[in-house]
Amino acid sequence: MATERPQSDRFEDIDWDSVSSGFRFGIPPRSLGMLLSALGIVALFAYDRYVLSSDTATFEQLGWGYNVTQIDWLFMFALLFIFFYIVVPLYQNPRMTRYYWDNFKKNRPALLSLVYLLAIFAIGMVGPLFISKPELALFDQYQPPVYTSVSASYPIECAGEVANGACHGTWEHPMGTDGDGRSILKIVIFGMTLSMKLGFIIAMIVVVIGSVVGTVAAYAGSLVDEILMRYVDIQQVFPAFLLYLLIIYIYSQDIIFFILVYGFLSWGGTARYVRSNALQKTEEEYIKAAKASGASTWHVIRRHLVPNTASSIITQTTLLIPGVILAEAGFSFLGLGDPSIPSWGQAIAAGRDDLDFAWWIATIPGVFLFFTILAFNFLGDALLDAINPQAEAENE
Repeated sequence: MATERPQSDRFEDIDWDSVSSGFRFGIPPRSLGMLLSALGIVALFAYDRYVLSSDTATFEQLGWGYNVTQIDWLFMFALLFIFFYIVVPLYQNPRMTRYYWDNFKKNRPALLSLVYLLAIFAIGMVGPLFISKPELALFDQYQPPVYTSVSASYPIECAGEVANGACHGTWEHPMGTDGDGRSILKIVIFGMTLSMKLGFIIAMIVVVIGSVVGTVAAYAGSLVDEILMRYVDIQQVFPAFLLYLLIIYIYSQDIIFFILVYGFLSWGGTARYVRSNALQKTEEEYIKAAKASGASTWHVIRRHLVPNTASSIITQTTLLIPGVILAEAGFSFLGLGDPSIPSWGQAIAAGRDDLDFAWWIATIPGVFLFFTILAFNFLGDALLDAINPQAEAENE
């Protein structure tokens, strides 16, 4: 017989007032830390944009020549958001964290998925600091991966080692090269970088907007709820795909437009999901007690509804990220992505016509794309069971 945990151990029933004790200037310490860190990033961005010349790398004066791009600045905000609103609360509640971890690690596929995603994240973040972008190398075209071989008579002259009438791969390009001689390994690593950054940035935008709209609609109710939900209905049927096509036709195929379109037009589902959970919370005794004590609407939403629907928001986020990654790969496959940024979708598109003699060009990035999306789905399901086990009981 399963042992039920005490109600006080639930993520939804944390005493957030005690967790956020020690307010400064009327702001919780966690939010104050987030604000100050964000201002630091804004200051660095202003220095990079308005002080340094356009041909000077952002941190070149510190001995680091990596040039920070627009997507990097947004990714810094996403990492700050994750740190202050997910990592810090878990650190401040070790008993709750241990309970979640004990539940989570029972799911072996999810545990393997977590290890895989951590590896993808680490390689994607560190790799571009040490390797250059994939470059054209016309004398290294269609080189097979190491330990594999293809017929030496295939359309392009073998750039690797030829033995027994076959072209063999070499360690110079462990995963082979494409039709332009670009290293598949480099494309995979830069694809990891792009996937992780896009996933976390758009997830941050969607979570912030969706959670605010969902909780406000649930708490305010009546006319406010009706207006917000009708707007969500309109937004969800609005063709974001066509808007993105129109923008890149007028301007250019810049990755920042993908972030803006899918970040600000994809939060409707999250808002509805959060609203449905927040509606249940509005009937809880602590919400009624807060109202009876004269707490303002903003106070109740910020201090009670948003934190106490966190489990719904976290699990929804882990299921949102693979959709973002797949959407970007789809656009890149169709030639609608940012051509200046290597991605898995570009590699798959580049190798689709060469599958009969150069299978690795499309297959290897496709395998990474498949397992990354699968891993996020396993992770999301496991987090839902660990953080919000009553949801599993409701679905049975």
